[in-house]
Amino acid sequence: MYWEDTDAGGVVYHASYLRFLERARTEWLRAHGIDQTRVREEHGIVFVVRDLAIEFLRPARLDDEVDACVTPVRRRAASLEFAQALERVGDGTALVRATVRAACVEADGFRPAPIPRLLAERLADG
Repeated sequence: MYWEDTDAGGVVYHASYLRFLERARTEWLRAHGIDQTRVREEHGIVFVVRDLAIEFLRPARLDDEVDACVTPVRRRAASLEFAQALERVGDGTALVRATVRAACVEADGFRPAPIPRLLAERLADG
């Protein structure tokens, strides 16, 4: 963790965890061959967080190294649900657990849109 992630006491500020979860989902998509900029350009869709439930289990602190886990839970016609976790590297302490639903929407009007077949197939393979 960096100074920018923490409060004055060196404890990670609660909103910082949302950035870590977002980055982990983005990297998970990249690992499955899904570049979000290209998806927007080629398919005219984007993924947006529809809802989120988060449990803060233990605090992370300045200089902690954290590992993020992303597990797809459910894929629907126009959304993806993920179980996510953040753990402290070294001792494996669970810091945060979250469930995140990302909706597929039209890039211009933000109306719900089905996940394109090609993307759905890539996600199913992962």
